[in-house]
Amino acid sequence: MTGNLRSGGKLLIDQLLIHGVDMAFCVPGESYLAALDAFHDVADRIRLITCRHEAAAANMAEAYGKLTGRPGICFVTRGPGACHGVVGLHTALQDSTPLIMFVGQVAREMTTREAFQEMDFRKFFGEVSKWSAEIDDAGRIPEMVSHAFHCATAGRPGPVALALPEDMLVDRVDVADARPYARVEPHPGPADMARLRQLLLAAKRPIMLLGGGTWTAKAVADITRFAERFQLPVATAFRNQDRFDNHHPNYAGEVGIGASPKLIQRVKGADLILAVGPRLGEQTSQGYTLIDLPRPRQTFVHVHPSAEELGRVFQSDLPINASMPAFAAAAAALAAIDNPPWAPSLAQAHAEYLANAEIQPTVGRLDMAHVMRVLRQRLPKDAIIANDAGNFAGWAHRYLPFSVYPSQLGPTNGAMGYGVPAALAAAAVAPGRQVVCFVGDGGFLMSGTELATAVQYGLKPLVLLVNNGMYGTIRMHQEREFPGRYPGTALSNPDFAAFARSFGLHGESVASDGEFEPALTRALAAGKAALIELKTDPEAITSRTTLSKIREAALARQHN
Repeated sequence: MTGNLRSGGKLLIDQLLIHGVDMAFCVPGESYLAALDAFHDVADRIRLITCRHEAAAANMAEAYGKLTGRPGICFVTRGPGACHGVVGLHTALQDSTPLIMFVGQVAREMTTREAFQEMDFRKFFGEVSKWSAEIDDAGRIPEMVSHAFHCATAGRPGPVALALPEDMLVDRVDVADARPYARVEPHPGPADMARLRQLLLAAKRPIMLLGGGTWTAKAVADITRFAERFQLPVATAFRNQDRFDNHHPNYAGEVGIGASPKLIQRVKGADLILAVGPRLGEQTSQGYTLIDLPRPRQTFVHVHPSAEELGRVFQSDLPINASMPAFAAAAAALAAIDNPPWAPSLAQAHAEYLANAEIQPTVGRLDMAHVMRVLRQRLPKDAIIANDAGNFAGWAHRYLPFSVYPSQLGPTNGAMGYGVPAALAAAAVAPGRQVVCFVGDGGFLMSGTELATAVQYGLKPLVLLVNNGMYGTIRMHQEREFPGRYPGTALSNPDFAAFARSFGLHGESVASDGEFEPALTRALAAGKAALIELKTDPEAITSRTTLSKIREAALARQHN
C-alpha cells in the first residue's frame, strides 16, 4: 500500500480539485451520497451550490463554463434527475460550452434489471454530449475524469456526461491521481495566415464575423487589434455580441434574429467573409440564406477550433483549424495593408449600426424602448446580461451595447428557463459586477423557483421580468402562419412581485414608463436580489413591429 487508499467518492472530488474546480452545482440524490459526503471536506475550496431543479443546476454550470472558459460542473441523480438536467447539456452542445455532468447510477449488481430509476446513460446522453461514459471501476476515476476535462475543452468545447454507480463510489482503492488537465489548442500555420493576407489584398468589400467558443479577454483584444490595423468592419454572431466592443468604430452590429436589414445586405454584398469562431448556424445564417450553400459566392474564410466543423455546411476557400486565442494572436501579428480600398466604408458600417441601435418607441404604457433607454444610462459598462429565450430579448440585443468580454449569457439553442439560472451563476462567479436577467413570463415560471437559491447563497442579480401574458414568440409565429388563431399560447400569471418578495427578494411591478426608473433605483439600492415585473402590451411583440401588423400582413398574403 502507498497510503493513498480512498473511497471512490473522495477520489472523485480530489480529481476535481486537481483540475481546478472551485464551484459546482447540484440537486442532491441518494445515488451519489459518497461524492456528496466528500464535498464536506473541501467546502473551503469548492463552493457547492444546491439548486431546486436539475435543469437549473445544469444551466448554471453551462453559464459558468461560458463565463470562465473552464468546464462547469454539475451533479444530478439518476433517472428523473438526469432527464431534467439534459436540457443543460443540449445548450452546452449547441453553444460550444465546456461542461461536465456527473450522474448518480444504480449499483452495478442491479444493472439491466430496470432497477429504481435505472437508465443506460451512455445511450441517453449520446446525442447531447461529446462523450458519455460510466465509471464501473473506482480505480479508473482519475483516468476517466481527466479525459472528461480534456474532451470538454479540446477543439470545439462541449458537454461530457459521466455516470457514477453508487456502489462504485464507496469502493476503496489505492490509485495515483491524474495531473491537471491541459487544454489542447489548434494553431494556424504560417501558410494559413499568409494566404489570409493574400485574400484580403484581393478584396474590396470584406467583413469579419465573430462568434463561437474558446474566446478569452486577450483573444478579444488581439482580434480588435487585427480589425483596427486592417480597418475591417466587424459583425458578431447571434448572442455573441461581447466578442467585440460595440462602441468601437469598427463594429457593424449583430447578425442574429431581427438583425438590421442594412447589415444583412452588407454581409450579402461582401466579396470576402472572414468568419472567426461561429458555426454559422440557423439563426446567424438567417435560416441558411445569408451565405450560399454549399459554395458561398463570396471568398469565404472559416476559422474554427473543430476540424470536423470546417466544411460541414459551408465550403470555404480557406479553412483554418485554430482556437480563437491562437488565431487572434496570429492575426494581430500580420503585416497590415496600407490604405485598403474598403477603409472609406468603415465609418458608414458603424453609422448603420448606431442608426439601428437608436431607440425607437413601440406601443404600450410601458414601452420596452423606454426601459432600454434608462438601462443604457444606468448600467455599468461591465454589466453581465443574462437573457432567457423569447422575443423580449430582442430589445436587449438591439439596444444594449456590450463592451467587456465576457458579459453576455444567452442560449443560442433557444432554451427557455435559462435566464434566471444563468444570472445566478454569473452573480456567483462575478459578485463584484452588476448582473441583469431578462426573462419572459413563460420562461420565468420554468425556473423562477431558483430565486430561493439566490437568497440562500446571497446572490444579487436584478431580474427584469417581461410580462405580456403569453408565450410571445409562438404567438408571433401563429399570427404569421395562422392569423387570428392562437390556441395554447395565452398565460394566466401570478403576482410576480409578490412571488419574488415571498422568497425574500426586493420585488416590484411597473406598468408605465414613469414608474420604471424609480423602481430601478430602488432595486439597485436594495442590497439583495431584486425582481421588477414589467407589464407590457401584448401588441409590442418585437422592437420593429406589432402583432396586428404581422396579422394584417399574413391576411393580405392569404387574400392574394
